[in-house]
Amino acid sequence: MLPISSMIEQHAEEACFLILLHDHAVRAPHYDLDDLSKLDERIDAHLDGLRIAGSTGLEILLAQLGPHAVGETFASVLLAFEAADAKMLSRLSDHLRSASETERGYLMALGWLDWERISPWIERMFASPEPLFHRLGLAACGMHRHDPGPTLLAELSHADPSVLARAARTAGELRRRDLLPAIRTHRQHEDAATRFWANWATAQMGDAQALEPLRQFAGQPGQFQYRALCVLLAWQEREPSIAWIRQLVQDPRDRRIGIQALGLLGDPVCVPWLIQQMSDLPYARVAGEAFSLITGADLALLDLELQDLPDFDAGPNDDPQDTNVAMDPDENLPWPDPQLITAWWQAHGGDFQAGVGYVLGQMQSEASFRQALAHGQQRQRIAAACGVARFRPNEVLFPTSAPAWRQQQLLGRTGVFGR
Repeated sequence: MLPISSMIEQHAEEACFLILLHDHAVRAPHYDLDDLSKLDERIDAHLDGLRIAGSTGLEILLAQLGPHAVGETFASVLLAFEAADAKMLSRLSDHLRSASETERGYLMALGWLDWERISPWIERMFASPEPLFHRLGLAACGMHRHDPGPTLLAELSHADPSVLARAARTAGELRRRDLLPAIRTHRQHEDAATRFWANWATAQMGDAQALEPLRQFAGQPGQFQYRALCVLLAWQEREPSIAWIRQLVQDPRDRRIGIQALGLLGDPVCVPWLIQQMSDLPYARVAGEAFSLITGADLALLDLELQDLPDFDAGPNDDPQDTNVAMDPDENLPWPDPQLITAWWQAHGGDFQAGVGYVLGQMQSEASFRQALAHGQQRQRIAAACGVARFRPNEVLFPTSAPAWRQQQLLGRTGVFGR
């Protein structure tokens, strides 16, 4: 039997690893809400082990804090908030000031905890002279969809661009239409994050002038590309979307994002072309994903995958001379079998109407986007949340990155998110 200290260390190691996996999973193409729920239960089981260990568990975590200790920061912050330990939170704040990379862990803890645990501390964050704590307070309000009231307007005038970006994001998540004029002032901000979140927020409040800046973000690889694409395709009219996508798919450098855009547009008229792309290895898997997003056909469940996987490596390898260090964005997608999918489409294509948008096999509507939100994979769910937002312009955005139990409560609650 393991010594108690070793068991606690194991709980710490597993909790820290699994929360990083969760952070990846909420944007991954192969996780659905049930998968997230199982993962979150595993995380909570190890957190329970640390809770039972009390101060010993927290001290073990603190000893492991370092400049890159995102998972350890998550667990430490969570336990400190649960204990309402002001001294420990102050100590963790000192660590955060010297290890900015671990801010992500602090944010994840704020999102994981119940609002009642963190709400007594939010006002202190906004009262701090440091931009760091303003970002944290705004993020907490946004993740929990809790409106901070007049404070949000004040934060939209903050001198620090990182605070402005988070304030714009939170205003968008809360659909604070009264703040549209204040957010619009940052539409052309020199800071890319501020510029993105300002346009992302106002676009989802019906601001057509935000669509052109979002097109620019959607056309550039980076952290904002897919977010911009989902909002753009949800709010942009069909004809300009088609013209823009046509330009994308003609350029090999933009073809992948163009394929994703076709999936989001949802018009089955593009399915034969998508099937053609499944024979081109760099685009095969994302074309399969777009096909599934339109038709609802699960390639794995329907045995529409290749049995013999191709020799293709889009990500980094062991060659030190290879300058390609980008991870393969389609690593966890199935390899579609073009012949089998062609046969499937010949059998089922007649069920689809050209010129109409579909999501997971259903005509795009509030109800079908809700279905996708409940049953789709995470990338599909992110897109579905944008679709629901178009039909529900006065509701807060659905939090697809929240802990699974909270999402399940929201989806099951009468009168919330279109139910």
